[in-house]
Amino acid sequence: MNHRRPLLALSAAALLLSACTGTGGTAQGADAEAPDDPSKVSGTITVLTVRTDLVQDGTMDRYAAEFRETYPKVKVEFQALTNYEAEIKIRMNTENYGDVLLIPAVIEKADYPKFFASLGTREEREEKYRFTDFTAVDGKVYGQSPVGVAPGFVYNKRVWREAGITDWPTTPAEFLAGLKAIKSRTDATPYYTNFAAQWPLTSWTYVNGSVSCDTGATTELAEGDPWAEGADLRVGDTLLHDIVRQGLAEKDPTTTNWEASKTRLARGEIATQWLGTWAIVQFQDAARKAGANPDDIGFMPFPAQVDGTFCAVVAPDYNQAVNIHSDHKEAARAWIDWFTDKSGYVEDNLAISPLQDAPLPEVLKPYETEGVKLIEVDDAQGAKVKQIDNESEIGIYKPDYRQDLVDLARGARKGSLDDFLDDLGKRWTETRKKLGS
Repeated sequence: MNHRRPLLALSAAALLLSACTGTGGTAQGADAEAPDDPSKVSGTITVLTVRTDLVQDGTMDRYAAEFRETYPKVKVEFQALTNYEAEIKIRMNTENYGDVLLIPAVIEKADYPKFFASLGTREEREEKYRFTDFTAVDGKVYGQSPVGVAPGFVYNKRVWREAGITDWPTTPAEFLAGLKAIKSRTDATPYYTNFAAQWPLTSWTYVNGSVSCDTGATTELAEGDPWAEGADLRVGDTLLHDIVRQGLAEKDPTTTNWEASKTRLARGEIATQWLGTWAIVQFQDAARKAGANPDDIGFMPFPAQVDGTFCAVVAPDYNQAVNIHSDHKEAARAWIDWFTDKSGYVEDNLAISPLQDAPLPEVLKPYETEGVKLIEVDDAQGAKVKQIDNESEIGIYKPDYRQDLVDLARGARKGSLDDFLDDLGKRWTETRKKLGS
């Protein structure tokens, strides 16, 4: 496992009720100061992570050992959670949710100060780091991602070449034509939904902004209908539906296997998956282990252009935060700063650096060559979007509605695509108006 954001089992309301009735209110507003003298920072800290693979193979222990060369009095212990979102919600009903954790999707942005210690002001942090607005509340920043990610299709370049396709599709219609060519000219499954794992389906929400090349895409969600004709989510959801409806995905989505899909794509048994830049290194590793060529692993943007240019949204991965109840906030802050700035984690994962002045990773050089425009979406309305999403019970950051979409496309659910998407838009719009948005 490595990057899962599964279905949320408990309600945000229950979680927030616990925070308000517990000690969260008294701790609210605490800061995690950056240490001035590493030799004076001490304590044992627990760091929660989704990277079970890196904990199991000893990589995280290697990072911790390197960290102790700078902070010799701090001991770092890791807890890797395989079903992070579900498990962390339960733990956050107490004060015992690690010293460093990943900010879960269920927490309303406005409530970050109840759970996390501030890392400083947005004004000071944005001079050095990207993505500060994603965790900023009232001018203070509560989380920092060690890597940036962009959505896209992980694909087997050899299979696409064998199907006669060497250029990236520029429209959904061209993309579908490419998958049809793969189906007719190769033995590969053209597209793999990873339906059974659930969380990969949420990646489709991150077409938002990339289709229209709009830095105000999140504001559009907060003020409009995400499934209006031509809207980014409607374009993305329509493509996913058409892939499945036209028989270009696996025969039985309920039997998919995430871990196995990496090896199968590396070997050329699967041609394409919609994921993110974070997945590239994992699929390359799978290729090496399978005796396949890691150079066959490619990455392409969503098939849409604005004025002849592809766009891709760059956003933070999970943000690390300091538990506001931690007894070792200074040590926890030291870990976050070191892990972001000096650990080499971003290079090890071929990821986009959160540092403002860092170059793109080598795996994204084709994006530079092809002139793909990387944009950052303004997240000022992100809290409002999550509120609308929760109140409407649609779940654009959860897998449910796209599982329903796949079921509709494969005939396991009755109805039409237009009715399905129009209903989502109606529910969203009614909730938005009810909330005064």
